[in-house]
Amino acid sequence: MLNKNPAWRYVAVLGMLLLALLYALPNLYSEDPALNISATRGGTISAEASSALNQQFAAANLVVKAQTLTDNKLLIRFANTDAQLKAREIASRVLGDKFVVALDLASATPAWLQAIGAEPMKLGLDLRGGVHFLMAVDMKAAIDKNLTDLAQTLRSELRDNKLRYRSVQLDLARQQVVVNLRSTEDLSAVQAALKQYDHNLQLSVQSDGLAVQVALSEPQVKQIREYALAQNITIIRNRVNELGVAEPLVQRQGADRIVVQLPGVQDTAKAKEILGATATLEFRLVDEQSDVAAAQAGRVSPDAGLYHSRDGRALLLEKTIMLTGEHITGASSGYDEYGRPQVNIKLDTQGGEMLSARTKDAVGRRMASVFIEYKPGTETGADGNPVLVKQQEVINDATISQRLGRDFVITGLSSPSEAQNLATLLRAGALIAPVQIIEERTIGPSLGQENISLGTAAIVWGMAAVLLFMLVYYKAFGLVANIALVANLVLIVGVLSMIPGATLTLPGMAGIVLTVGMAVDANVLIFERIREELAEGRSVQQAIHLGYDRAFATIADSNITTLLVALILFSVGTGPVKGFAVTLAIGIITSIFTAVVGTRLLVNLWWGGRRLQSLPV
Repeated sequence: MLNKNPAWRYVAVLGMLLLALLYALPNLYSEDPALNISATRGGTISAEASSALNQQFAAANLVVKAQTLTDNKLLIRFANTDAQLKAREIASRVLGDKFVVALDLASATPAWLQAIGAEPMKLGLDLRGGVHFLMAVDMKAAIDKNLTDLAQTLRSELRDNKLRYRSVQLDLARQQVVVNLRSTEDLSAVQAALKQYDHNLQLSVQSDGLAVQVALSEPQVKQIREYALAQNITIIRNRVNELGVAEPLVQRQGADRIVVQLPGVQDTAKAKEILGATATLEFRLVDEQSDVAAAQAGRVSPDAGLYHSRDGRALLLEKTIMLTGEHITGASSGYDEYGRPQVNIKLDTQGGEMLSARTKDAVGRRMASVFIEYKPGTETGADGNPVLVKQQEVINDATISQRLGRDFVITGLSSPSEAQNLATLLRAGALIAPVQIIEERTIGPSLGQENISLGTAAIVWGMAAVLLFMLVYYKAFGLVANIALVANLVLIVGVLSMIPGATLTLPGMAGIVLTVGMAVDANVLIFERIREELAEGRSVQQAIHLGYDRAFATIADSNITTLLVALILFSVGTGPVKGFAVTLAIGIITSIFTAVVGTRLLVNLWWGGRRLQSLPV
């Protein structure tokens, strides 16, 4: 019989709509201003710290709406943003730099919805906002690192050329490397070797002729600055990808600034820790010949440096760096045979060859892994920002049992979470120069609350106008189209909520408004085709059947071409353009489903298989 459907189709379509409605429901719940507090470097949040915070909040007359401790992260909810901002000041003062205190918007979605993974859509910075970081790149540290590498290279060059010299000293205050000679007879040969190594270096000779001062040229310094900024932007993008943030903005601002915007971010504490950390590794041999006690008393060997391990042990490490973190291409957290956390390291070809060559004659000696991090200190620089302080500690030292290659492991970590964080940082890449978060804020809509209201109003009034037109012009069939239109909107919101990392932007809302018009356009084509079939004298059931079948080709052609345009926009566009393309593509697919499949089921349910003389169309 024409226009009759089996029951399973109705059940399947109804199940899809209910599933979309279920995942769309969290968008009806508001979000609470909150503080997200987590311990740095694998520490823990104690009950004493939580109690001290509550006492300070009570003294400041701040009402805590709710407080939960999950996975070593303390989430404190407040009634409004004013209380949230005051609470952050108090928490930062009470907890100090051992904890990350970040602003957050905590979802108020009921637990039963969260249990099935239902979360509200993330809104872009132009709608709800997100977290905004302004980061400063320490260019002096980048130049200092290049000078340090240059000093080591010059020592090797002079030795390879069999040239005599007394010492190669690093003078970071004057931004130069000083090569001290044994006699003036070696001056010309040393100058020739240095020029042959790099003709761009600026050489000057002291008046006594016993020292050559080597400095970087202006083009070299400029190149180092540009490279440090560009490479840091790339690495920060990699770190943002590790966080799984949708549609992030990472771009240059000025000569040494990087802007990072993370729309709809949920875990701002982790974002701040991962992005703000300037973490890398250095591998050095342990100096077992010198006296550690003498070094602690201030008599440190000129070829070694005094370091401390996590358990407080003092270690003397050779100044020569065997390998740095820039050669790390892969890092993953795991466990050793005793269940202790470790990080599995994979090096690039150059790094593997370097480590292999340098550990060839070091079998039986101890090698230390030095974790280096830069954090804001108490002193303020000339630009008004806190000066970065280099913090370093030995996370493990072990005996080299065999010649090392491209793969090895790091042990001695305090917890699995620290191993995972260290692996994330190393996998994303070691920053070329330290960065400091000089500005952090959770920002509201860039176009203001008025634009959010106008965007919502555009969707509501657009839908209302279409619903009214369809009801008046197509009568009962118009009611069917209106039901499909509402179902289409539910499907769009549900799908956007189900897609991990999907972010709704203001252009995305424009895509929804456009989809509303396109969705009803398909129904207009179908209904007009049914009218034509009735006018040609066909029966009601034949008109319905032929109307849907013959209109489908036109609907498919128009929507497929629009879908191809949306895919092109998504592939070549960035930021807001991608947001528009995503909602448009989803809307096209859902509108075809509701206009063709959904309305057909309703029409067949109400008028299909019946002997009728006319249709209310």
